[in-house]
Amino acid sequence: MPFLPYQTGWIEVIAGPMFSGKSEELIRRVKRVMIAGQQVRVFKPRLDDRYHKRDVVSHDGQRVEAEPVASAAELQAQVEANGPLQVVAVDEAQFFDGALPDVLERLADRGVRVIVAGLDLDFRGEPFGPMPQLLARAEFVEKLSAVCVRCGRSATRTQRLINGEPARASDPVIFVGAKEAYEPRCRGCHVLRD
Repeated sequence: MPFLPYQTGWIEVIAGPMFSGKSEELIRRVKRVMIAGQQVRVFKPRLDDRYHKRDVVSHDGQRVEAEPVASAAELQAQVEANGPLQVVAVDEAQFFDGALPDVLERLADRGVRVIVAGLDLDFRGEPFGPMPQLLARAEFVEKLSAVCVRCGRSATRTQRLINGEPARASDPVIFVGAKEAYEPRCRGCHVLRD
């Protein structure tokens, strides 16, 4: 007997640069799931404590309760320990280890709706962490853009700034920050120092 769409799970990915509304969209989807009375659990990487240690918080202050975890294995253990869930949401997926796509795919195979948000590109403009694998495996992808702070065009990149100057390509990839360290830029206005 073939599986009907409502009997299977899926993965939906919300991707884009910083300040494009990824967390805001994840929160919106999670709140709709809560209104529907579905069992949902939200996760975020433990290292992301910019706005709150536990909650997922958008840059404009919207929030939803979340469980900070250090790895994909810890996320999986938390899901297993908390009984059957209909929806699992993961914010800032780019900060997770490479096991995340497999963990989330197993959840989807078990009938769970998986909602993932994350930066598709790092500050250098390179694919970021497990996001390429998640984008490739997802049934649904929404790629958001922001507004370039330099020219006003569609921003698809995240510019890292150090003391107001563009970062060097050799700087560490992971540096948790917000408006003090990052801004959205288009391809033409995105710069790296040598």
